[in-house]
Amino acid sequence: MSATPVTTPTEKVRIPREIWVLIASAFVIALGFGLILPVLPQFAQSFGVGATASSIVVSAFAFFRLVFAPAGGRLIARLGERPIYLLGLVIVAISTGATAFAQNYWQLLVFRGVGGIGSVMFTVSAVALMVRLAPPTIRARVSSAYASAFLFGGILGPVVGGLLGNLGLRVPFIVYAVALLLAATVVGVFLREASLRPADGAPVLPVMTVRDAWRDSAYRASIGSAFANGWANFGVRNAILPLFAAVVIGKEPWVAGTALAVFAAGNAVGLTVAGRMSDRLGRRPFIIGGLLISGVATAVTGFATDLPMLVVLSVVAGVGAGALNPAQQAGLADIVGRERNGGPALAAFQMSADTGAIIGPILAGALIDFGSYPLAFGTTGLITLLAVIPWLRARETHVVARAPQDAPRS
Repeated sequence: MSATPVTTPTEKVRIPREIWVLIASAFVIALGFGLILPVLPQFAQSFGVGATASSIVVSAFAFFRLVFAPAGGRLIARLGERPIYLLGLVIVAISTGATAFAQNYWQLLVFRGVGGIGSVMFTVSAVALMVRLAPPTIRARVSSAYASAFLFGGILGPVVGGLLGNLGLRVPFIVYAVALLLAATVVGVFLREASLRPADGAPVLPVMTVRDAWRDSAYRASIGSAFANGWANFGVRNAILPLFAAVVIGKEPWVAGTALAVFAAGNAVGLTVAGRMSDRLGRRPFIIGGLLISGVATAVTGFATDLPMLVVLSVVAGVGAGALNPAQQAGLADIVGRERNGGPALAAFQMSADTGAIIGPILAGALIDFGSYPLAFGTTGLITLLAVIPWLRARETHVVARAPQDAPRS
C-alpha cells in the first residue's frame, strides 16, 4: 500500500449519460425515502402500538435487506444488474404504495419488509452498475456525484415529507411510490442498450475472505464502528427521532422532518471535509473523531426541550457521522486493496451495519416504553462511544508519511 494517493493526469473525461441517469435516480430514491422518514413512526403508532412496535417497522426493512442480500447477489450474477435494479425499484414502489393503504399494523409490517427486499436489490445493483459503467479515470468523480445526489435528496426529502405529512400521513407514501415508478421507467429506457453482464474470460482476482480480513486490527475495528453507526444513525435516528420530536416538541410532521434534514446537512459538511482531509491526515483521526462527536451529540439528544436545541444537536451528530463514513469506507478500500476481490469482507461489513440498524431501534423502543427517551438516546450514544475503543489500538490503514509502513498490529 502506497503512502500517498497516486494521481494520473488525464484529459477531461465526461461522465457517461447512463451514469447521469443512475445519479438522477439516486436523487429521486433518496428524496422519496426522506419523504416517508418523518411520518413512518407516527403512521405505525396510528394503529395503536407503542414505541417498540413502531420501531420494529423500521427494523423490518433493514432485516429483510440483510437476509435477502446473498440471494440478491446471486440474482445479479445470473440475470445482470439492469433487470435486478429495475425489479428492485418496482418492488419498493408497489410495497410503498401498498403501505399507504395499510389497514392495520401487521399489513404495514409486511409491506415494509417486502420493501426491504426490493431495496437491497436496487442498492447492490446500483453499486455494480457504477463500477461497470464508470471510466476508470473518473471513478472518484462519479462516486462523489452519486453520493452528492443521495445527500441532496436526503436533505430535501424530510422537509418535503414533513410538509406533505400535514396533508395526511399516507400522502408521502403515495408520492414516493409514483416517483419510484417514474425513475424505473427512465432507467429502463436509457439503460436499455447497456451491456452489463460480466465479460467471459475476465481475470479472476484472489478473494479476501472474512477470516483473512479479521487478522487486520483495522478491519476488526471497522466491524464494530459499522455496527454502532448502523444502530445510531441508520436505525435509532430514523425510527426514534420522529417519535421524540412529536412527543417533546410538536406533533406536526415538519418538526421531525426539520431535525432529519439538518442531520443530513451536517452529514454533508462532515463528508466533504473528511473526504478530502483523510487522504492527507489518515483515516483514524476522522473515524475516532466522528464516533466521538456523533456519540456525544446522540446521547444528549434525549434531553432536548425545544426545536432549536434539537436542530443544533442533529447538525452536530450529522457532522460526526459525515466525518466517520468516508474515512471508514476509504479504510476498507485500503484493507482490501486493488489486487483482491473483497466481496466477502465488504459484505460482512455491510451486514454488521444492517444488524445494528435492526437491533438498535427495537432496543431503543423498549427502553422508551419501559423507561424514557433520554435512556434510549443515552444508550445509543454509549454504543457509539464504545466503538472508539477498538480504533485506539487499530493500525492506520493510510500512512501519509514517506517512511515505510509499519507492520500491522494484530
